[in-house]
Amino acid sequence: MSDDDGPAGRLRDGVPLREAVGTASPADWGRLDAEVRIPAWRTANRLPTREELRGLPAGPLSDAAESRVALALCHPDGRVREAALGRVADAPGLRPLLVVRCADWVTPVRDRARALLGETAGPLLAPLAPLILLLSRRDRGGFALRLLEGALHQGAAQDVEALLTDGDRAVRRLAYRIAVGRQLLTPAELARTAAAASGDTSVQALCADAALAGAGEDDYDAVVAPLLACRSPQVRSAGVTGLRRTGRHREAIAFLADRSALVRACARYVVRQRGTDPLPLYRSMCADPTRYPAAAAGLGECGSRADVDTLWHLTAHQLPAVRAHAVSALCALDAVRPDRLRPLLVDPSAAVVRAAARALRPHAATLDTDLLRAGLAPDRARPTRIAARRLLEAQERALARGARPGP
Repeated sequence: MSDDDGPAGRLRDGVPLREAVGTASPADWGRLDAEVRIPAWRTANRLPTREELRGLPAGPLSDAAESRVALALCHPDGRVREAALGRVADAPGLRPLLVVRCADWVTPVRDRARALLGETAGPLLAPLAPLILLLSRRDRGGFALRLLEGALHQGAAQDVEALLTDGDRAVRRLAYRIAVGRQLLTPAELARTAAAASGDTSVQALCADAALAGAGEDDYDAVVAPLLACRSPQVRSAGVTGLRRTGRHREAIAFLADRSALVRACARYVVRQRGTDPLPLYRSMCADPTRYPAAAAGLGECGSRADVDTLWHLTAHQLPAVRAHAVSALCALDAVRPDRLRPLLVDPSAAVVRAAARALRPHAATLDTDLLRAGLAPDRARPTRIAARRLLEAQERALARGARPGP
């Protein structure tokens, strides 16, 4: 896209400001600011002067005048930018550029912009939140963010609530942080958000912790149950911890064999709080691995050398998940035997191959180099080729440190 196709070129051609700048994208305001300062662009175009600004009629600006003031607010000359700030109050559409000027590199421009923005009512700042958060990453960009945070902390609840569903992730995170601090959402609402806010672990963790902090013993159905059903390990782990708060310690047993190590650790904590040792439970679950595929991993996390034979047996189980968790458990118990584990590098399951490769990496120097190279053959499955390459690289590093190679 050429400079003439950008927001500055559209303003020059008479397009109204509200159409020239893609207001849905805060980055477009920064682009406008940058385009006007490009030497070739400003040489080829007549930029506003202070005399032109003084000649504009008093009162609300026409579309054409608003476009000229917008260009002046981005002018390379700080004196023109400062003069243009005097007309911002006459055109609400110029407020985004007022925010931009609050991070200006020229002190008089920056100070005047900040004074003007400080006079802006809180509800008028909320729509500018995406731009404010974008500019807060710049040097001198924190003023507008502090102003916005103060307005949201002290303003009407609906101003904060309106931002909870904003399309900008940074805005949603800020809004939830303030909503939690102001206790604008009930524990049940927070739990539903934690369970539903897929893809944003920050919001999920914040809401899950806040939901539990405000939950009582009778809030299982409204708070804990949604957390336990969430796909996110962070949220499920919070739900498991909530079982203790609601006096349902025994229900944590089902999560001892969760696929997530974090959830399993929380489940062990809750079970132990009731005086139950999780180790016998893990051993019992490993007797039925089809029902509890991740029990092998839990056994490795709290078991002993007495459990090693059980885990080796599980490395041959028909379910790939059981085999992969058993390999990870052997690592946790420092019971890896490279000669027994190496055949899993050609396992039909990619998850098992990856687990075996991770387990063998510390023993790479002892592996047969020719066998590893054979794993690079084109007819081998892709996970096997990747594992072989990484183990060969690990072997080379080990040999460079003076380790002895395998046979």
